[in-house]
Amino acid sequence: MTEPRRRPGRPRDTSINERALAATRELLVGRGFEATTIQAVADHSGVHASAIYRRWPSRIELIEEATFPGLSPVSVRPTGDLRRDLRRFIRAYLAAFGAPAARAAAAGLLAHYQTAGRARPPEMYLRVSARPQFQDILRAAPPGSVDPAVDPDDVFDLLLGAVLTRTLLFAVTARHRPIERTVEMILRLLRPLDV
Repeated sequence: MTEPRRRPGRPRDTSINERALAATRELLVGRGFEATTIQAVADHSGVHASAIYRRWPSRIELIEEATFPGLSPVSVRPTGDLRRDLRRFIRAYLAAFGAPAARAAAAGLLAHYQTAGRARPPEMYLRVSARPQFQDILRAAPPGSVDPAVDPDDVFDLLLGAVLTRTLLFAVTARHRPIERTVEMILRLLRPLDV
């Protein structure tokens, strides 16, 4: 039995995603969150609005992917050295949140999440969350170095707060502390009490 022949058509333009994402980042930095609409991205990128909507159902999903594409698995691949892995993870996380487009989008996204009519399922946030990589680092840690009674989600939430304060509120707090201090605090939270 032969396979049905595919009808010839236009080849899919693989540059559309990157052009739209790059335009989104540029608009966020240059004009701000409110001005970064699908139509503005279409005008700025030369990509038709309908092509953008086929890939991202709303401007929120487009902005999320443009600004928080997730941490590179290479930059946070666990080695089993908990201190070193946490240092690399925190650096990568700070770089992701500290990027100009991420800083420009963060407040608008947070406001949207607070005022959206219905909550999105948690798995929708996992694609832009670094929580899974943090949990991988803890699982790879040497036996006995992480207290099993400590909830890794609680520790991650505290780390997220530290990262957000450091990247988004730096101008207000004007506190620049070495990453090693944050690493040490996270290690203290994770360490079993008898160590």
